[in-house]
Amino acid sequence: MREFRYERPATVAEAIRAVSHDPEADFLAGGTTEVDLMKDGVFHPDLLVDITRLPLRGVRRNGTMLQVGALTTMEELAADRTLVERAPFVVEALLRGASAQLRNMATIGGNLLQRTRCRYFRDPAVPACNKREPGSGCEAVNSVARMHAILGASPACIALHASDLAVPLVALDAVVHIQSEEGERLVPLTQFYLMPGETPDRENVLRHGELITAIDIPLPPPGTRSIYLKIRDRASYEFALTSAAVAVIMDGGVIKEARVAMGGIGTIPWRCFEAEEVLREAPATPDTFRSAADGTIRDPFVVPGTAFKVELAKRTLIRALTEVTS
Repeated sequence: MREFRYERPATVAEAIRAVSHDPEADFLAGGTTEVDLMKDGVFHPDLLVDITRLPLRGVRRNGTMLQVGALTTMEELAADRTLVERAPFVVEALLRGASAQLRNMATIGGNLLQRTRCRYFRDPAVPACNKREPGSGCEAVNSVARMHAILGASPACIALHASDLAVPLVALDAVVHIQSEEGERLVPLTQFYLMPGETPDRENVLRHGELITAIDIPLPPPGTRSIYLKIRDRASYEFALTSAAVAVIMDGGVIKEARVAMGGIGTIPWRCFEAEEVLREAPATPDTFRSAADGTIRDPFVVPGTAFKVELAKRTLIRALTEVTS
């Protein structure tokens, strides 16, 4: 691990200025896994700007929305009474995303920005990784791959997005507040993440020196049912093989409205717009659920180690829909 400089600014403006004026600087906060990647030799910033003590913490209700400070911890957000009552699938994703120790340290902003757990990205001894070294290739495509993406993937990169929390937030159309020296801009979470395409090294729309300061979470209408279903190799804390976040408004046996997103299958948290169209004003039946699942998993990019995810993802969504509508 190389030597680096460390600063702890007192204000948001000072933190943004410090990173903006140094191309080799980066922000440090709980959940970003920045230090892990430095220890692994993946990142080599010259300056770390510690933002953990900035006044970006807390949950505030504003009508039909919760505004969450970016430095609010996962545990603090999971304990919010309004979220527990109105959007329990967000709480489920938080509680299933990490151990209690990690939830008390990891921040909401850091969780949304965590880097992929692709073993090839995190191992500098592997030369072929377009995310780490653009133009070098993708070792995962030609080697052992299991915890990798089947949607939004390409021969250039099949690295999986790891956040559990991002999945229900994408379903709810959460909005990210981004601050820079030029001012603030708001970006819907559905537009925040970038699919690899020809630039796998770019994972989101953040520019150098920009800082996430808050996340707006729209609250579902009263009476909305929701579920976060996570399929993993073991019952204890583990990354998802597949997951589904579903929120529905029911009228008897008919689904009036649905919001659906999936994790564990995409290079980004995957909003399932096709499934939502199938489910809207449709009867809550096995045939409807299968049609929604088939509409979601279209044209997957698979390698031998990830082919099993195609059917597993469909069964995950069908099970989530069955449970939330029953």
